[in-house]
Amino acid sequence: MSVPERKVGPEAFLMGAREDGALLLDARSPSEFAEAHIPGARSFPLFDDAERAEVGTLYKQVGREAAVERGLELIGPKMAGLVRDAKALFATTEGRRPIHLYCWRGGMRSGSLGWLLRTAGLPVVLLEGGYKAYKQSLPAFMGEAWPLVRVGGYTGSAKTAVLEALQRAGEQVVDLEGLARHFGSAFGNLTQHPQPTSEHFRNLLADVLSGLDPQRRIWVENESRRIGKVHLPEPFYQRMIACPALEMLRSSEDRVAHLVGMYGEFDKGLLRKGFEAIRGEVGGPETDDALEALGRGDLASAARIALVYYDRTYEHGLQKRAGDRRHPVDCVGVALDECAARLIHAADDMGLTDFPLPDATS
Repeated sequence: MSVPERKVGPEAFLMGAREDGALLLDARSPSEFAEAHIPGARSFPLFDDAERAEVGTLYKQVGREAAVERGLELIGPKMAGLVRDAKALFATTEGRRPIHLYCWRGGMRSGSLGWLLRTAGLPVVLLEGGYKAYKQSLPAFMGEAWPLVRVGGYTGSAKTAVLEALQRAGEQVVDLEGLARHFGSAFGNLTQHPQPTSEHFRNLLADVLSGLDPQRRIWVENESRRIGKVHLPEPFYQRMIACPALEMLRSSEDRVAHLVGMYGEFDKGLLRKGFEAIRGEVGGPETDDALEALGRGDLASAARIALVYYDRTYEHGLQKRAGDRRHPVDCVGVALDECAARLIHAADDMGLTDFPLPDATS
């Protein structure tokens, strides 16, 4: 007996999908899924990329009826396999929640697949409007009055490590560089692992934010608009720069020690590529000196040369954002947990406690 159809909007769909054990399926093609998807979703395509292109071309050039007929021809041989696969996945959830299913517009693909799974006795919730509706809901969500506190500091100040220390201390943290899979410099992705697309980064960020308490402060690293190849969502970036930054003051030796510890295990060939990437900005002789230091295993000297360039870049950024709300916090010569404690103390003293900050437009 077929299970009744059920459709909900993005907010209810996501809330249900986040329930413990819920199965979230993306019926779009593999390339659509790879570009961006709702975090936590599994790729469960009704059509592969070639089939989707064929049906789409028929729809545009011949009409809906021809496209539907061809789609049915393609789906027919797959139906039993789709049901078996869906049942196997559903069994891993122990039937705690209905399957949450979406396609691009919430139309034929998710509708057809939803009908098939419901006919097979599986409970299914469809996303009304599909991934497109989810996508359109995010700009407003990104620009909400998030109570952000930025952690600033020159390159090598160990901002990411301090964010981890803040999280250990019970604070709410969003690791933007972790989501972007990049440390935000020429040395930020030496192994060239793939970054998410900017669209999927936004989805990941929205997913993290949705799990936080908007009545408590949220710490983020003070980032520029771009992290590697990933662009921060503009509404979130505007909100972020409207909120105060606590600037960690660290000594040159603190910073060099951190960079040596961070990059000391990297292949020296990868580090050489990083220096070559900034040769034009660092200068030829200085780059050669850094490469020579790397060659003899003196990573500290190489790091000091790099910091001259990154300090200039950072100071240029400060000048461009002269109206930034920055507040220095002395963290010279102290351990990371102590840095976090001093940031918390400074935020408390400034009244940046557990309540939303004024809206960025006020």
